[in-house]
Amino acid sequence: MSRPKIRLHVEHPLSQGQTVDLSREQANYLFAVMRLGEGDEVALFNGHDGEWRAVVTECGRRGGTLEIAEQTAPQQDPPDLWLLFAPIKKTRTDFIVEKAAELGAARIIPVQTEHTNAERIRRDRLQAHAIEAAEQCGGTFVPGVEELHRLSDVLDNWPEDRRLVFADEALVGAKRALAEAPQATKWAILTGPEGGFSEAERTRLLSLPFVTPISLGPRILRADTAAVAALALWQAERGDWR
Repeated sequence: MSRPKIRLHVEHPLSQGQTVDLSREQANYLFAVMRLGEGDEVALFNGHDGEWRAVVTECGRRGGTLEIAEQTAPQQDPPDLWLLFAPIKKTRTDFIVEKAAELGAARIIPVQTEHTNAERIRRDRLQAHAIEAAEQCGGTFVPGVEELHRLSDVLDNWPEDRRLVFADEALVGAKRALAEAPQATKWAILTGPEGGFSEAERTRLLSLPFVTPISLGPRILRADTAAVAALALWQAERGDWR
C-alpha cells in the first residue's frame, strides 16, 4: 500500500489506534484546501515518532479527528549539524530556513553580525516554514529555529566538542578543507550577511581552534545561495549523503 501524499505535522505522540484531534487551522487545510473527507488518509509525523498513516474519522469547519492506523516510515534524524546564518530580506531568510530543513540541518540559529541589516526576526514564522518544508520533503524531523543571537555571544559560549565550518570568501578549496578537517560528530556551518563578515570577525573566527574555514568557489555567492551550497557540500563530504 502506498503512503498518503498529504503529510501533516502534529504535536501529539503517535501510536497505532490513537486518535488525534485537529486544530481549526489543520482542519481548514485538510478539509477546505485539500478537500479531504471521512475515510481519506493522511500521513502524520511529530518529529520523533516516525511517520504514521491516519484516517479521517470526523471532519468539520472548526476541527476534526484522525485515527492512526499504522507506521509508514521509521524516525530518521539528520546528522548533528547546526546552521548559523545572518538574516537578510524576509523572503530570502524564509528560503534559507526552508532549504536548511530540507537539506538536513538539526538546528537553525540566526546570528547578528556587524554587517547584518536585520535587528529582529519572527521566530514563530520561521519555525512554521521549517515545519512546512519537512511536510513537503517527506522528512520525519523538524529542526528547531532559535531567536536571533549576536555572533560574538554565540562564539563566547561555543561548545568545545563542536566544529564550526566558516564560509570565508578569501579562501579556496571547500571539499579539500572539509576532507582534511579533524574528525567530529558535532558540527555547525556559519554563513555571513550580504555585506560579508567584518575584518574583526574574520580575524577572530580564523583564530579559534574549533573553526574550519572553507571557500564556496571562485564566485561570491548571495547569502541565501551560500547557505544552501555550504549545507550541500558538508552533507556530501561529512553527512548522510555519502
